[in-house]
Amino acid sequence: MADQPEKEKDRDGVARLAEEQAALRRVATLVAQGATPGELFAAVTAEVGQLLSVDRASMAHYESDGAVTFHGRWNEGRPDPLPTQRRWVLGGKNVPTLVAQTGRPARLDSYADASGPIGVAARERGLRASVGAPIVVDGRLWGVMMVNPKRVQLLPPDTEARLASFTELVATAIANAASRSRLARIAEEQAVLRRVATLVARGVPPEELFTAVNEEVGQLLSPDVAGMSRYESDGTLTGLAAWSRTGVTLPPVGSRWPIGGDNVPTLVAQTGRPVRFDRFADASGPLGVNARELGMRSAVGTPIIVERRLWGMMFVGSTLEQPLPLDTEARLAAFTELVATAIANAESRAELAASRARIVAAADETRRRIERDLHDGAQQRLVSLGLELRAAQAAMPPQLAELEGEVSRVADGLAGVQEELREIARGIHPAILAEGGLGPALKTLARRSRVPVELDVRSRGRLADPVEVAAYYVVSETLTNADKHAHASVVHVEAEAVDGVLRLDVSDDGVGGADSSRGSGLAGLKDRVEAVGGTLTLQSVVDEGTSVHVELPLEH
Repeated sequence: MADQPEKEKDRDGVARLAEEQAALRRVATLVAQGATPGELFAAVTAEVGQLLSVDRASMAHYESDGAVTFHGRWNEGRPDPLPTQRRWVLGGKNVPTLVAQTGRPARLDSYADASGPIGVAARERGLRASVGAPIVVDGRLWGVMMVNPKRVQLLPPDTEARLASFTELVATAIANAASRSRLARIAEEQAVLRRVATLVARGVPPEELFTAVNEEVGQLLSPDVAGMSRYESDGTLTGLAAWSRTGVTLPPVGSRWPIGGDNVPTLVAQTGRPVRFDRFADASGPLGVNARELGMRSAVGTPIIVERRLWGMMFVGSTLEQPLPLDTEARLAAFTELVATAIANAESRAELAASRARIVAAADETRRRIERDLHDGAQQRLVSLGLELRAAQAAMPPQLAELEGEVSRVADGLAGVQEELREIARGIHPAILAEGGLGPALKTLARRSRVPVELDVRSRGRLADPVEVAAYYVVSETLTNADKHAHASVVHVEAEAVDGVLRLDVSDDGVGGADSSRGSGLAGLKDRVEAVGGTLTLQSVVDEGTSVHVELPLEH
């Protein structure tokens, strides 16, 4: 019978082990199912509290700023003595601080001499003792799991080891959740960057791009404010885009601020590098004072570098006590690189457009000069020679009839050359366009066209010279094509100036099949139209005719 207590002890040990394994299996199942951290923390603390027959079980997370936050708590149905989600400062003699300092399990069998905010609060709330085991995730101390005994009992010596079995499962779950969170964040970030890259590739207007990028950054990084600004040559900063959460009002877009003092934009301007600012109590300069008045506590700015020069900056700011995440600079930089590419592309397009406009303007001026030279020089000389020849013909005596006939033929030939030269001059730069404007010039083209033209011009008054010249040559070239290539029976021409744009539509009922890439005429028209900031659209279906739609901005 002496062996009976030993047998009962063995049976109790086997039962306790079976109970512990069942609890661990339940927790492992939650981990495998990918339960949310909140669900897991609540379930684990409940399993631990019931398994170890303690008064309380809890779980806390160590923050990067030296604080600790309780995320899970089991109290056997009683009120929680240390509110969940509250941040506590580490320090003194208490289990969370001891675990944080050593990274190892810690035990306090009496809170009589506990100290620090956590120790004092625990003693005041009647806690007598506790044991804690570290939660280590990917080699880094993440948090602590703790239990408190019932009444004045001491916790068994194996409590630390039994807790460790659960902390290992919790660490696995946290690591898995972190991995899923990282993957989800990477996927979200890549999707946002793809959307921005698409806008850049489409060459959307800078203002539209700036607004879109700023909103994407605000939604992705979740700051309180986000903005984009450009550095001006006079030492000021111009706001280009602004995004904020409810309750934070940023200065309006377009406002200008002087650079200077201790603040993010000034530091970025001075260094040309990313800047992190967490000392807004000392912020100075107009920009720094404004940020402090907005309640900013942490901000990050990243430079926008275009063609190796500092062009502007993007920034995000937070009103929370915790500083912005450490990877904020790198995540912002991915956006500033795309913005810099868009700005460089826009500047290149603007420079190209300006260059093309200068070339077209120079060519038009040359054409006008040639037309004037022909009209005032060669044509007038031919007219004078023709008059002199007719005078000589009229003065010839009757006996020189044969010679008079020869002179007459020469005079007729000279008149023909004069008319051809007049047509050449008109083709180089029509005088009617310079004298009467687009409406009369298009009427002249329609009258001379060998294909009947139905003309509808709803543009009154003179337009800018580049616009009139571009529109004239569009109609001239399309009428020529309708005659030579389309074999059209009628051409419809409509011109209307409305909403700051000259809209020009030319369509025929010819054979269609026109392709601007196979000839220089339509390609040249497209270049001319785009050189003045316009657009040309061609539609030409075989056996269904050809239509050309042109829009030219009136402001030049």
